[in-house]
Amino acid sequence: MNILAAESANPLLPPLGEIIVGLITFSILVFVVVKLVVPRFEQVFRARREAIEGGIERAEAMQAEAKAALEQYRAQLAEARAEAAQIRDQARAEGQQILEELRAQAQEESARIVARGEEQLATSRQQVVNELRGQIGTLAVQLAGQVVGESLADDARRRGTVDRFLAELDGMAATESAR
Repeated sequence: MNILAAESANPLLPPLGEIIVGLITFSILVFVVVKLVVPRFEQVFRARREAIEGGIERAEAMQAEAKAALEQYRAQLAEARAEAAQIRDQARAEGQQILEELRAQAQEESARIVARGEEQLATSRQQVVNELRGQIGTLAVQLAGQVVGESLADDARRRGTVDRFLAELDGMAATESAR
């Protein structure tokens, strides 16, 4: 028993060779982690931080750009509304001008039609008066011939009689229209 007790003085302590090998291995592992893994982690963290900060900056830039685009859109919309109002006003003015022109043309056409109608009426009246003069003259000569008892076949006599008769009729018509 002594032998066993001498060999292992403390069962919780490992042999010295294992402690040295463990310390060397741990030192190598710490060196590798410090030299290779930690810079990698720092690089990844830096990239993430830059990505996040860049994303925030890009988002702010996009937001500012969106605000500028919105303001530009509103300005264009206001300009388009003003232009539409101007076009509407211009169309109303042109419509009013067209109506005035059409009204003037209609009045001119109406005046022309009335004038032509009056001309035709005057012409027709003159034709009717001429026809009636001829018929009245013939009837008056026949009637006068029967009343007088002599033939008024002579043109000079007949014309004189007809003209006198028509003058009397015109005189009577003028006095009646004056009343």
